[in-house]
Amino acid sequence: MELVKIGEKTYYIKNNTNIGIYKIDEENVYLIDTGNDKEAGKKILKIINEQGWQVKGIINTHSNADHIGGNKVIQDRTNCDILAYNIEKSFTENPILEPSFLYGGYPFKGIQNKFLMAKSSNVISLQNNIPDGLEYFSLKGHFFDMIGIKTSDDVYFLADSLFSEETITKYHVFFLYDVKEFINTLDFLSTLNGKLYVPSHCEVTADISSLIDLNKRKVQEIIYKIYGRCETGATFEEILKYIFDEYKLVMNSNQYVLIGSTIKSYLSYLCDENMISYEFEDNKMLWKKIQKGV
Repeated sequence: MELVKIGEKTYYIKNNTNIGIYKIDEENVYLIDTGNDKEAGKKILKIINEQGWQVKGIINTHSNADHIGGNKVIQDRTNCDILAYNIEKSFTENPILEPSFLYGGYPFKGIQNKFLMAKSSNVISLQNNIPDGLEYFSLKGHFFDMIGIKTSDDVYFLADSLFSEETITKYHVFFLYDVKEFINTLDFLSTLNGKLYVPSHCEVTADISSLIDLNKRKVQEIIYKIYGRCETGATFEEILKYIFDEYKLVMNSNQYVLIGSTIKSYLSYLCDENMISYEFEDNKMLWKKIQKGV
């Protein structure tokens, strides 16, 4: 982990999940997310203590385990507030909700792990409690009520609204809860005019335009791959296997629920856009391309 100053009051810790820091005065700071586990939380606290700062609060952009994993150890050691927005507050307080939602039922032990389920922490609502100098804004799509944070230094923390070229090249399919909202968020991001941008899993940059285009092209590519696979009708499991085979991905329990949930979201998008429909045949749910009339 490396502490980097990017504004008068704004810093970030360079990490697998970038951690934002905002100084509200000479001694107290707010964190933006806390990394993926207890060890990340300990390392964050070590950096904070070396600067002579105190953690006044944590703002979680969303409730995925790699963003709230350090919450508990930091809160236990500092008694700081943790702020989250709407549905993300419920998931942060009750982390069992994430693997349950992803699996669509009670999660078997193989997916009750630190990658999909953080430790519970005490959370208050972000609304009306965000400190002076910070603003929050909606970034729906990746998760239910994900937000971004703008600091008084004109720095935008963008959570998981953008994925890096390295991630897209390696994995192709990144987790999405709502495809249409993700596309809307990409359009929104193109209207921003900030000094610097800090996506959670990308390098800090002054220009996100190429990254927006890359994410949008990949989403459109996956939309049409799934659409094409529905030509003669296919079950969800058949479509999931097709996507894994097409992109040479390797199935495991975490990937099954993460990518599986994402593929279901793509199917919902295509259905709502009247590109595919579903029917039940021999007790199987089949997704089929809608044949447009001439």
